[in-house]
Amino acid sequence: MIVVETERLTLRRFAPADHDPLTRVFGDADVMRFGDGPQTPEWVGGWLRRTLESYEQRGYGPWAVVEKSGGAVIGYCGLFFFPHVNGRPEVEIGYRLARAWWGRGYATEAVLAARDYAFDTLGLSRLIALIDPANAASIRATRVSPERSSARVRLSETVSTAMRTGMNSRVSSILVMTCIVLPVAG
Repeated sequence: MIVVETERLTLRRFAPADHDPLTRVFGDADVMRFGDGPQTPEWVGGWLRRTLESYEQRGYGPWAVVEKSGGAVIGYCGLFFFPHVNGRPEVEIGYRLARAWWGRGYATEAVLAARDYAFDTLGLSRLIALIDPANAASIRATRVSPERSSARVRLSETVSTAMRTGMNSRVSSILVMTCIVLPVAG
């Protein structure tokens, strides 16, 4: 199911057949540098299963990022629910793209599309991006509006444990992160 399209990308729900391209993304040490390191095909299978469950439970999750001209799944971009980030529930916008697709503006394009979908279609009023402060490229990709707020947050052990075992393990070992609150598009 297509969620949203941009000029160059389609964001759609994942399907079990997306396991192999996801394994290439999650198995790449450079892509996973700011996360828990490269992941196994079994881990990717669990991530994909939890993603499909999130669509049923919440109506959103991470979506496959498909490059339109060739039809390749080049990564994911989407929404992750966290029940406790500094004492409040939050929805994070997150992404990872295969290394071959870096430096072309696809991350920003996907983040903007997912942000607009979250606000305009899902009716969310707030999104955050939890990013390792050393990950300058991801900070640039999410800072697409002059109206934003940014703060360093300390994640509780509960959040870190949930991230290790839940849908979004990429920040489990980072206790102090940059939290960017994305404004409503307009």
